[in-house]
Order: sequence, then C-alpha cells, then structure tokens
Amino acid sequence: MNRSFPFRRLTALALYLLALPLAAAQNFSDVRPSPQQVAWQELEFGVIVHFNPNTWLDQEWGDGTAKPSVFNPSQVDPTQWARAAKAAGANYLILVAKHHDGFALWPTGQSEYSVKKSPWLDGKGDLVKMTSEAVRKEGMGFGIYLSPWDRHEPKYADSKAYDKFYAAQLVELALNYGPITEWWLDGAGSAGHVYDFDKYIEELRTYQPNAMVFADTALFEYGDIRWVGNESGFIEGENWNVIDRHGYLRWRPVEVDTPMHHFQWFWHPNSDKTLKSLDELVEIWEKSVGLGGQLVLGIAPDTRGLLPDADVQRLRELGEAIQALYGPAKNLVPGNLKSAGNIAAAVDGDRDTFWSAPDGSHHATLELNFKQPVTFDSAMSMEWINAGQRVQKYAVEAWQGGRWVRLAQAQAIGRMKIDHFASVTTSRVRLNILSSSDPVHIREFQLFNTGRKQ
Repeated sequence: MNRSFPFRRLTALALYLLALPLAAAQNFSDVRPSPQQVAWQELEFGVIVHFNPNTWLDQEWGDGTAKPSVFNPSQVDPTQWARAAKAAGANYLILVAKHHDGFALWPTGQSEYSVKKSPWLDGKGDLVKMTSEAVRKEGMGFGIYLSPWDRHEPKYADSKAYDKFYAAQLVELALNYGPITEWWLDGAGSAGHVYDFDKYIEELRTYQPNAMVFADTALFEYGDIRWVGNESGFIEGENWNVIDRHGYLRWRPVEVDTPMHHFQWFWHPNSDKTLKSLDELVEIWEKSVGLGGQLVLGIAPDTRGLLPDADVQRLRELGEAIQALYGPAKNLVPGNLKSAGNIAAAVDGDRDTFWSAPDGSHHATLELNFKQPVTFDSAMSMEWINAGQRVQKYAVEAWQGGRWVRLAQAQAIGRMKIDHFASVTTSRVRLNILSSSDPVHIREFQLFNTGRKQ
C-alpha cells in the first residue's frame, strides 16, 4: 500500500489552487492598492511633454522620414517647462522620449535616428537627461513615454527583432536617468503587431520596480494604471479603482490625459488660437482630479524649445484658480465647528489622518455642527484608499426646515470626490454613507463656497 498517495493528491490540489488567479476569488472590495499605487495617486496631477521633429513640421504624427537635422531648438529649457507645470499644481512630468516617428531624444545606442545626428548641441545633447535633472531639481517626479509603435525603425517589420530593439531602448532609459515615476505604454498605431510585453515589463521591473506602468485595459496584466478612454479630460460615470477583465480583478486607478490645446499635443504655429480657456481647464481638473482620477495635461514647447508665454501664463492661472476654489484656506470646516469630537481626523485638513466608521458597520454618518450657519455649494470627500474603495453609496445632506435635505448623491468616492449643488446655508451638514462593503475610512470631508454655476 502506498501511504504517500493521499499526501501527493492533497499536495497537487494545493498547488492547483495556488496557481489559480488570486483575484478571481475576490470581491471588488477585497482588492487593495500597492504602496506604489497609493503614492502615485497622491500625486494627483502631472503633465506630459511632446517635443520632436513634429514641432518643426506642423504635424501630430510623424511618419519617420523627417531628417534628424530638423530637430534644432535654440533655447531649449526643461527647467522652464517644469516650473510652469509646477505653478499649475502638477507634481510630475512625463517626457515623450520617443513618439511614433521613432526619433529618440537621447543618444540611443540602438539607432542613428536620434539627437546625436541632429545639429542641436553639435549632436552631443541628451534631452532626457536635461529634463530628468531639471524636473527633479523642482521636486517633481519624472516619467517616460517610449512609443512601442516605431514608424522609422526597419526592425519593426520583424516582431522578434523589434522586441530586442525596444527592450534595449527601455533598458537605456531605465538605467541612466534616475527613478521613474511613470512609464507610458501607448498602444496607438499598433493594431496587428505582436509585442513581447512580458519581456518589456520584466526589464522595466528589474531596473525600475517602483515605476507605475500606464496602459489601456487591453494590456490588463501589464499596467498599474489605466486610460480613461477619451482625450477630453473627463471621467464619465462613477469612478471605481478596481476593474474586472474576464473575471480577473485588479486595482487599476484611472489616468485622464488631455492636451492643453484643442486637438494638439505638439506645438503648432496657431497655438494661441487653440489654447484652452481657464474655465475649460478648471472644469477638466474638476472632472478628473475632482472625481478621484489622475490628470495628465499635455504641454508642448515651440521651435525654440520653450513653452509659449501664453501657455506659461495659463498654467499659472490654472494653479491660482484651483487654490482660489479648493485651496486649504477656502475650506469652510476648520475653525467653524462647535466641536470636532471623534471626527477630528476627517476635518483637520491633514490627509495623513482619517476617521473610521464603527467596526462591522456598513452604514455610517459623519456630521458637522457649526457655530454659525455657513454658505457653501461644493463638498469634497476623500476615502483612505490604502484599505480599498469601500463606499458604495453616499449622500451629502444639509439640515433645513427641521429635516435632512439631500444635496448630492452618488456611488463612488474613492481617493477624492467633489460634489456640486445649489448654494445652501445651514449650521448642520453630514456625509451620509448609505452603503459600504466594510467600515469606511474618511480622510477628509470639506466644504467650499466656489460661486461656480452648476
């Protein structure tokens, strides 16, 4: 008699169960972000810089035939880009190191189609290095966009040869330019081409384990963050951080990308006419960051290598407008409460503290009682997402006429949710958690009187 048979059978069963996708047995509310994802989501707002031969050729998508001599900026200044972005409130900058035309902004050893063959700085320039150093001096994170689609490189016709080419360029960038905050995988133009994404991500994780990978949901298993599905700058519908693809759940927060100019990622001679208005940009911020997403705003230097004056001014105006609407000084809660009591951690303006609902609860209320009536038209709610996204239905309510009146209602809160409603004056307000998967953790509940039309 073989006494080891039951043991072998149990061992085989255990190994089989371990091999199953862990998230397949999970509920949405059980999926939590990694520490790197939490840190990335805290950045809220970044910019992406498009600058290459297209800038001189008045086009958006180059075909890879432009001569390297076209690229010749006279005053290129990444510090100007970083400071302008920082003035808008951006916390990181992504450089398009290689767009679809294949022209590399660093002296890659894999191709002659790069800055080393341009007249800029006599072929000795390295714009990736200049930008990474400038961005870090401003205290911002640095990201890289390396287009998989390459319309110049002959190896692109041979998938295996191109995989080695792309992976080698990736390693150059991952090894030589310091910590990378975000790595962009743009699938544009790649229909029908097969890439070895397993190899790409293995290489990236070897040298940049904390970099967040942007990719749309088609590359579900490779990305840490996902595309919103449009370039208008808006999140549509409720924003859930956990998404389902074929029954497999992952924490994949959404990133919202949109250019600062209407339909233009690169600079064009008519740039002053296409610049989005301040009101448009504020609305974009409200419908991206204000709905718990991450905003990446496209900025574009001109042929000098500088952001146009109008763009710099608009970025500064955007930063000032956001602070004027939602800055800490505009929060009506601190200083006006009778007593914070046990909800103090949710009303102290400190995003590192949070109020927790009672253990075992699936419904809770967080009530504010003011010394004097306050007038407001917007509420900002924030979950502590380290434990996952738990709120499944909530309402913002005001005490009026002896009863609670509902001002706003929705499902998801997540990292941040700004609700707008008609102006109201009251001395009692509450965040009513109508349904939650587990006891909720609220980092902040703030009120603002923006004066903006709803």
